[in-house]
Amino acid sequence: MFILVNLKAYPCDPIEVATAAKAVADESGVRIAVAPQAAHIGAVAETGVETWAQHVSPNGHGSFTGSTLAEAVADAGAVGTLINHSENRRKLADIDASVRAAERADLETCVCANNPRQTAAAAALGPDSVAVEPPELIGGDISVATGDPDIVTDAVSAAAAVDEDVDVFCGAGVSTGDDVIAAGDLGAKGILLASGVAKADDPRAALEDLVSDL
Repeated sequence: MFILVNLKAYPCDPIEVATAAKAVADESGVRIAVAPQAAHIGAVAETGVETWAQHVSPNGHGSFTGSTLAEAVADAGAVGTLINHSENRRKLADIDASVRAAERADLETCVCANNPRQTAAAAALGPDSVAVEPPELIGGDISVATGDPDIVTDAVSAAAAVDEDVDVFCGAGVSTGDDVIAAGDLGAKGILLASGVAKADDPRAALEDLVSDL
């Protein structure tokens, strides 16, 4: 099981979260990554934790002021990137171009989708994984794995019908070890979460709970 912690733009200490994630990953043997703001990628990567970008732009080098260049993200220490998060939606052509940009920079890719139909469309673009996240459950107290399990199983089936090599993660409301186990039982290979760790009073304790039964 892969646990990807998205720090979004929350007012947390990215180094504290990253240090906790590194320690819990080392102790548990569970793969844990942190996706900080672009400006913090280098500092987070220096902690030794697996580091991801929250987004990369669909362009290469050139006159693209304000873009997040995949090569720059990789140079800063990131090894993967989210694309098309529900809070940063993109057109299909741009999602495709961002996946290609990430591949060019040797970044692992996870394209976010709202439902099984979008999961299938995302899988057709050839990312490493797709994360299904119903927007109505993002940031809430109900995990998608328990609140709407059919979305997860249907997304797993939809991705497999297109490309069996594309893993499916699930997110939205995931915050406990029970949520992680439930996601795995539904066929998810990883989870994407944010507030459950980024807003926690004790990020390390929150992470330890997530991996407690793995």
